[in-house]
Amino acid sequence: MALPLARLPQAWTPAPDTLAGRVVLVTGAYGGLGSAAARAAARAGATVVITGRRKRQLEQLYDAMVDEGLPEPVIHPLDMEAATPGDYEALADGLERDFGRLDGIVHAAASFNSLTPLAVHKPDDWLRALHVNVSAPFALTQACMPLLTRAPDSAAVFVLDDPALVQRAHWGGYGVSKAALERLVEILHQETERTPLRAHALLPGPMRTMLRRAAYFGEDTTIHPLPDGAAQAVVYLLGAEAAAARGAALDLRPPA
Repeated sequence: MALPLARLPQAWTPAPDTLAGRVVLVTGAYGGLGSAAARAAARAGATVVITGRRKRQLEQLYDAMVDEGLPEPVIHPLDMEAATPGDYEALADGLERDFGRLDGIVHAAASFNSLTPLAVHKPDDWLRALHVNVSAPFALTQACMPLLTRAPDSAAVFVLDDPALVQRAHWGGYGVSKAALERLVEILHQETERTPLRAHALLPGPMRTMLRRAAYFGEDTTIHPLPDGAAQAVVYLLGAEAAAARGAALDLRPPA
C-alpha cells in the first residue's frame, strides 16, 4: 500500500459523547457497513445524515434506529451513480442551512457486481464502479470541503479493501477503483494536513456483508463478524482522538 498503516488503540471503544455535537454524513447508509456506521455514530452522540439511492430503505433504517432508542437520523436520498455536481452542492447547502456545520463524511457506498475477467467485463459495470467508488466520493467531499474545513476538527473516511486480494485477477473495475481511492486519500491528506480536515482510510477485515457474499460465492459468510467492529473504528476516525492516524489506513485485518 502507498498509505502508511495505523492500528486502533488497544481496547478502544466509543464513549456516548465521543461525537457529541458533531454532524456526520454517511453514504450507502443502508448497506452493511453503512448502517452499522450510522448506528455507531448516533450512539456516540452525533447527528447522523443518512444517504442512499433507495428512499424506502433509508426510511427502514430510520425506523430501526428510532426503535433502538437512537437519536433520529436525517434522511437525504442521494443516488451516487446519477448525482451531478449540482446535487452534491445542494446537499452541502442543505447541511449548512439545517445544521450550520458538517464534521465528518463516511464514504460507505460501494459498487460491486461480480468477479469478472477483463475480457468480458461489461463497460457499464466498469464505469459504474469507477464512478460510485471514486468519482462520487471526490465530488461529494469537494462540495462539502467549505463546511468541513470550517469545523474545528473534521474527518473524511474512505473505505478501502484488502489490496492483497483486489489486485488479483477478476476484480475488475472494483479492484481498480479501490486502488484509485487509496491515491485519492493520499492526495487529499497532503492538501489538507494543515487544515482542520483529516483524511482517513479504513481497511476492514472480512465482514458479514452482501458485498462479501457476492465476491465469495459459496463461502459461509457467517464465520465472519458483523460490521459492528468496523463501525466502531469509523467512530474512532471521526473523533479527535484519531489525529495521529490522519493520512493513514486504519488496518482492521487480523494479524497474518
